[in-house]
Amino acid sequence: MIKAIFTRDGDGALHQFKLTGHADSGEYGQDIVCAAVSAVSIGAVNGIEALAGYEPTVVADEVNGGHLDVTIPHRISQDQRHTTQILLESLLLAMQDIAADYGDYVTVQTK
Repeated sequence: MIKAIFTRDGDGALHQFKLTGHADSGEYGQDIVCAAVSAVSIGAVNGIEALAGYEPTVVADEVNGGHLDVTIPHRISQDQRHTTQILLESLLLAMQDIAADYGDYVTVQTK
């Protein structure tokens, strides 16, 4: 199962998300749940880099998959923060939609 944990700071802004585990909803290369989670999460990281103009801290298991940890640095501009929040809130909504349809394979928690 994929576990997604989104963490908010004291102001309510999303500042980190972690994805762990595997969906195992289909054969390797045919797992649509894994593909959906991968697409929206990597898309969010790429969006932050391209649209907010900085690189968040990313820790990933590039070999085995099943682990992505993204942290937003504290020292970014207000414009970067605004763009980042739009992208992360959109990611959270997408993950909640995936979990609503495929709850046997994905859980989403917000702290």
